[in-house]
Amino acid sequence: MANLIPTSDLVRDRNYDMSGTDHSSFIGMNAYGSGGEKVGTIREALTEDGGKLRYLVVEVGSWFTSKEVVVPVGLARVENDGVYFDSLSKDQVKAMNAYVPGQSYTDEQQVADIRTLKGTDYVAPVVSGAAVATAADHYHDETLFKTPMKLQLLEERLSVNKEKYQAGSVQVGKKVETRTENVNVALSHDEVVIERHPVTEARPVEGNVTLGAATDTIRVDLEAERANVSKQAFVTEEVQVGKRTETEQKTFSDTVGREVLDVTKSGEVEVSADTTATLKDTDRR
Repeated sequence: MANLIPTSDLVRDRNYDMSGTDHSSFIGMNAYGSGGEKVGTIREALTEDGGKLRYLVVEVGSWFTSKEVVVPVGLARVENDGVYFDSLSKDQVKAMNAYVPGQSYTDEQQVADIRTLKGTDYVAPVVSGAAVATAADHYHDETLFKTPMKLQLLEERLSVNKEKYQAGSVQVGKKVETRTENVNVALSHDEVVIERHPVTEARPVEGNVTLGAATDTIRVDLEAERANVSKQAFVTEEVQVGKRTETEQKTFSDTVGREVLDVTKSGEVEVSADTTATLKDTDRR
C-alpha cells in the first residue's frame, strides 16, 4: 500500500510544486457536515507518494473538542465559502479514528473509517486479490477518491478610486471704484457795513474849510474763508483669504455582471438541488 503523506510535507521536505493543483487550496477552508452545519476547518490534505490526493483532514471542534478525522476527498463538495460533506454526521465522526499529525494513518484505520462513512452494506471493489478489500482496493472507487472540481462563480462589483484635480482657481485682489461725493462746508467772509446818520441840528465847522480841498479816505480790509479740499485714505475693511474642503455625496452608476450556474442536461438524467447529476434507475439496469 502506498504511504499517505501530508501535502505540507511534500512542499516542505520534498520541494513539490503544488501550485497547479487544488491540494493546498483546501487547507484552511471551513468544513460543513450534513444539513450544512459548520463542523470545523480543513487542516491538512493527505496524498499518495506520487502526489495523488486521497483524504482531507477535518478538525471537528464544533462537534468534538480537539478531534481531527480523515475523510475521503470524493465525499467533499467544494463551494466558495467552504468544503461540504453532505453525508457526514456527528455519529459517524464519533465512531471514526482520531487523526494525530505525525502518526501513520494505517490501512486498517482507513478501511474502518470507510465502513463507518459508507455503511456496513457497502461493498468495495477488490483489485488486489485479497479476501477482504484493502485501502488500496478502495482507492479504485471514484465515488470515494475522485477529487472534487471547484467551480468559482465570479461577480463584478463597482470599485471607486478618488483622485484630486484642479477644478478651478480664484484670484483675490483689489481695484479702484470712483464716485462723486459732496461735502457741505460753511465759509465766512467780511462785509463792509456803512451806517449813515443824518444830523438833525446842523453845527458849524470850526476854522476855515474849503470844500473838496482835501479828501479823507477810510480803508477797511475785508477777510473771507476759502475751502481747500484734499483726500485721505482710511482702512474700512480687512479681507483674509484661505480655503476649506467641503464633502458632497454623489452617486455613480454602471452595469455589472455576475456568473451563475448553467447546467446542461444530456440524456435521461435527473439534476438535484445541489446540481449532482445521477442516472435514472431505469438506466442503471
